[in-house]
Amino acid sequence: MSTAPAIAVAVVFVWLGMVLAISFIEAPLKFRAPGVTLKVGLGIGRLVFRALNTVEAVLAAVLVIAIVLDPPRVVTIVAVAVAIVMLVGQLAIRPALNRRSDTVLAAPDSQDPGGRSRAHFGYVALELVKVPALIVAGVTLLA
Repeated sequence: MSTAPAIAVAVVFVWLGMVLAISFIEAPLKFRAPGVTLKVGLGIGRLVFRALNTVEAVLAAVLVIAIVLDPPRVVTIVAVAVAIVMLVGQLAIRPALNRRSDTVLAAPDSQDPGGRSRAHFGYVALELVKVPALIVAGVTLLA
């Protein structure tokens, strides 16, 4: 395997691992930890997801460069494109999530902020599409 495909494989699996670890393990579990209030959890989540999305954007750029340098099969290109489009969608949803968390963080502790926002469900839905796309991209790059 030459350099560009090797980099592409590494980037895809690092990206996948980060998404799985943060979105599907850290994010839900932090709210179950003793002493973590909704406000503290949201504050942590904002920082973590801003960092995750920044790293994802860098990984996506590196992946695109690797693919341009040594184009893989069409199925891989489509899977990578799907993952990148999902990331762009998430970046577009982030301002709505930030507005919602601003509202919750500004509310008195006694006020019930209600359930999750539609933006949150949208973000999760995009994540649920991005993960299989990254799996397909990684597996087809190795094949």
